[in-house]
Amino acid sequence: MQNLVTVFGGSGFVGTQAVRHLAKAGWRIRVAVRNPNLAYKMRLLGDVGQIDVVQANVRDVPSLERALDGATASLNLVGLLFETGRQGFGSVHVEGAGNIAEAARTCGVARVVQMSALGADPASPSLYARTKAQAEAAVRAVYPDAVIVRPSIVFGSGDGFFERFAGMAQMSPALPLIGGGTTRFQPVFVGDVGQALARIVASQDSAGQTYELGGPGAYSFKDLMEKLLAEIGLRRALVPLPFPVASFIGKLGELTTFLMKPPLTSDQVELLKVDNVVSGACPGLAELGITPTTLEAVLPTYLYRYRKGGQYADQSARITAAERG
Repeated sequence: MQNLVTVFGGSGFVGTQAVRHLAKAGWRIRVAVRNPNLAYKMRLLGDVGQIDVVQANVRDVPSLERALDGATASLNLVGLLFETGRQGFGSVHVEGAGNIAEAARTCGVARVVQMSALGADPASPSLYARTKAQAEAAVRAVYPDAVIVRPSIVFGSGDGFFERFAGMAQMSPALPLIGGGTTRFQPVFVGDVGQALARIVASQDSAGQTYELGGPGAYSFKDLMEKLLAEIGLRRALVPLPFPVASFIGKLGELTTFLMKPPLTSDQVELLKVDNVVSGACPGLAELGITPTTLEAVLPTYLYRYRKGGQYADQSARITAAERG
């Protein structure tokens, strides 16, 4: 079917924005997820009949072929931040991406887009970063003209970075600066990432490209924690946490993955040893005609839930509270 895109992992944090922008651009969308019963609201992001939700698992090739049948394009957003049970980096990132590419070829899909991450590197000490790079290679082995998209930390309502530390700040008198807090990031707004993905899917010129997506500013980890605290109106000690200590804490956190989301893993500590900013060697938001959204414009729209008084807290009062503690 013309103008049909299958989005794997389309009900997630980034996927929801990608689907919304694809719908606005006039695409017919098939959202492929493991449990369609939990993604029924996705249909509300487009016109009646424009968005369908189907079951698919990246480890089950027949389900992938059913999801891709008749599609013009495939967008894979499936990924893990930590391993648990059968959900491992190798099986989901590498095997899953390869399976989707093979199924796409079987179904005659013309365009394939693979979500990766800044820092993807086959030689990285981080298993997450290594498997992201291996996933890129697995897709390109089947589709040499596949498009790779590597974002920095993605922020927005429901993110796993600012909201995690904001929740921690509500309960703890201190926040950790892992490795001293000097690692640099280039946070990119989830809405910009969704728009970028929609434009990449539609663009014939994007074939074979690798895009690096970063926001308008680069910040150290410490800078980001200070911005967070100022926004929620709390004063908390920022305590440097050496990498070896953080890694030990991360290993303890990994023991709880079957019960809850760990606050930190040893693999994430490895990621924090390397700056997470765009290299400048690849196209990015500017080449897609997108002006990146600033942190300052977005953080107040969702972090108000973590400040005293919520959305009714006065801005000046929040700043004063942050200054005085």
